[in-house]
Amino acid sequence: MGDGFVKKIKEGITGDRIVSILPGLVTIALVIIARLTGTLQPLEWLAFDNFLRLRPSEPIDERILIVGIDEEDITKIGSYPIPDRQIAELLRKLQTYQPAVIGLDIFRDLPVEPGHAEIVATFKNMNNLVAIEKILPKKVSPPPNLPPEQVGFADAILDDDGRLRRSLLQIRKNKINRLSFTIKLARAYLLNKGINFENNYQKIQFGKIELPRLNSNSGGYVSADTGGIQILLNYGSGKKRFRIVSLNDIKSGRVNPNWIRDRIVIIGVTAPSAKDIISTNATRSNSHAPGLIYGVEVQAHAVSQVISAVLDGRPFLQVWSDKWEYLWIIVWGILGIAFGRISRFPLINLLSISFTSIVFVVVSYLFLIWGWWVPVVPTFLVFIINSIGFGLTSFYQYDLGLKARISDRQQLIDSTFDAIHNGPLQTLAKLLKTAKDKELSQDDLLSELGYLNQELRAIYEFMQRQRLSDENTFHLGNNLELNLQISLHEILYQVYSHTLERDLPCFKTLKFKIRTFDIIDDRSLTIEQKQGICRFLEEALCNVGKHAQGVTRLVVTYTQKDGWYILSITDNGQGNPYLKNEGRGTQQSQNLARQLRGKFERVTLSPKGTLCQLTWPAKRRFW
Repeated sequence: MGDGFVKKIKEGITGDRIVSILPGLVTIALVIIARLTGTLQPLEWLAFDNFLRLRPSEPIDERILIVGIDEEDITKIGSYPIPDRQIAELLRKLQTYQPAVIGLDIFRDLPVEPGHAEIVATFKNMNNLVAIEKILPKKVSPPPNLPPEQVGFADAILDDDGRLRRSLLQIRKNKINRLSFTIKLARAYLLNKGINFENNYQKIQFGKIELPRLNSNSGGYVSADTGGIQILLNYGSGKKRFRIVSLNDIKSGRVNPNWIRDRIVIIGVTAPSAKDIISTNATRSNSHAPGLIYGVEVQAHAVSQVISAVLDGRPFLQVWSDKWEYLWIIVWGILGIAFGRISRFPLINLLSISFTSIVFVVVSYLFLIWGWWVPVVPTFLVFIINSIGFGLTSFYQYDLGLKARISDRQQLIDSTFDAIHNGPLQTLAKLLKTAKDKELSQDDLLSELGYLNQELRAIYEFMQRQRLSDENTFHLGNNLELNLQISLHEILYQVYSHTLERDLPCFKTLKFKIRTFDIIDDRSLTIEQKQGICRFLEEALCNVGKHAQGVTRLVVTYTQKDGWYILSITDNGQGNPYLKNEGRGTQQSQNLARQLRGKFERVTLSPKGTLCQLTWPAKRRFW
């Protein structure tokens, strides 16, 4: 991850025109639109819950004790709801242990006999008691004769998937700020610690700690109902965050007094039959099914997060402002584009993308531990889509480049072999024939060998020129290069003229040279096809110059007739019997004819001479 890595990223982004990364920018825009419309909201909630659940376990919060009325308690009492007398006895028993505050998370708006008068009297004598009411959407009144300072609402706002992720702390109703059960318990406990409480319609603050207010588009939320004052619920992590004792444990004295003295005690129901259960994927529990938590435990988590933040510095869950969240998404989207272009080797790309994805997940997880909920799903999506998409594009471009290089090398091999075939091999074949027929004098042999030597030495120069030259050129003997972008009739004329200038033996007997190169529309031909046609003409003329013994007349025509292009070379020499076999030149001509969807023919004329002809359909495009 040094200077070379940074250089590759810069080259991947700035090396091409902006249009090359346009698909990546479109991906970023689409993911942002999906987030703005709420499409990604369920996935962001899921990632948020999983991160919370996977945090390292925290120790038990000793400052809070839950008195859970369980199924065994209900069975012993013999009725449900729990009678007022049983609740009154429980409150008086707890008061003997001198708790800082007692929270009654059980509705007592109506009498539950026997013992209603008894519980009313108990309420009057307990200044450290906080009870609950419900005000949204339908009201459930607090216990009678309990002053408003000792009542907090227990309303909870579930998300669209039915899970609880936020804590409602304050509601303004009838121009009065109403505080939640959570805040009333935390306030009572922290006041005993000498920590001031400030509150208005806009904020809630304990000492110097202001609770971070949730907005309608905070974190993964989109247009959420965030009326009043709400905060994200930072559940405690671990399977056992609080001590839970039963009603019977308190009545029988089977509790350590230190668990209660100067502590927060919250009374609630932990019997599944009471159905006071909340759905959340953010906690782990041994007491009931995964993803479910008792209502009294939710209250304990909510109170614990407030007092832990004020006393211990445990972070509240917060979010970045919108501009920083979307900058985070855009940066990772651009990083995905860069990673997709770092290397053209699939394994290296896969490893780098996988490693960076793991780093991203770990960093996002650490942010949550530190109290920051950053966008996970949209960021991960733009990085993966762009890195894989551009990676596949790079692989494809690399594959095309590799195939092109292989094709270029094959063309160089083919053209080199053609040069050898059209030159030294033809000269050597002639030498073998004349030597076999004993028709070659020593001086002629030396001359031919010298010519063969020159041809062989010229092969290296030919290969160098072929490797370095433009693909739009055609190499002819004597270091000549012809521009294949001009009209074909002009190119063929140059091939004709320069080939006849070669020092080939049979050209010396020529007396009549007739050539016709008509001006014909050749836009349907590719550069490769033009090269093939020029090579065809060159080889046909070389065959005349080397093998057409006694030739006096040569006719070369390039014309159009009856919807066909015709390139023909006709001579009146004795010809070469070896040309009747399908050698390399014949194979090349046949392949060219197939590419052009035409035909190739070599015909021996009577009484002597040879016709070599290539025909292909007129006005037909081949790409």
